[in-house]
Amino acid sequence: MHEEEREEGRGERGEQGASARTGRCERETGETKVRVEVDLDGTGCGAATGVGFLDHMLTALATHGSLRLEVEAIGDLHVDSHHTVEDVGLCLGEALDAALGDRAGIARFGHAFAPLDEALARAVIDVSGRPFARVEVPRDLLTAFVTPQFPLTLVGEFWRALASRARLTLHLDLERAVDPHHAAEAMFKAAALALRAAVRRVGRDVPSTKGSLR
Repeated sequence: MHEEEREEGRGERGEQGASARTGRCERETGETKVRVEVDLDGTGCGAATGVGFLDHMLTALATHGSLRLEVEAIGDLHVDSHHTVEDVGLCLGEALDAALGDRAGIARFGHAFAPLDEALARAVIDVSGRPFARVEVPRDLLTAFVTPQFPLTLVGEFWRALASRARLTLHLDLERAVDPHHAAEAMFKAAALALRAAVRRVGRDVPSTKGSLR
């Protein structure tokens, strides 16, 4: 994130009534232009970010997170894909925050393991209102590339950005992997499954002894 950023629009709550869990965000800076819409109770994904592997991961997030995503991004890909990936994470985080509203009735906590062949990832989420993310990968994969456009480190950049704006606590660990593609996909799937569990409706009250998750 950079000082020269200019954001146009924050996450906005859907207008379909109190029961609708939808949110949107539009973000424009000198590096990217991003639009995101999310429906926590919908299905499907339309992703066009200019970063093919990110589109693939957003589809996995929508599928395994049981939500609907619409994402469009134009970024400075002549530089690299870092700004696009990070800013999509920021914008999606704002849209999720808007969709969650006062967070009443949700389970709040979620955790999941996801394997992909030799890769295994674990995600633990608390929709706490407190932004924090810790993303860990084995040392021997720190410099790995999924594609020439997508270093594995961008998985952490995406999820740290999302957690900061969605105001959730996330611990995402790659337990083991050999193939960087498998590593990244296992991490996205684990996070998607944990998010799905955390935002599911289980009652009416705000799940906090304080009475608020804002």
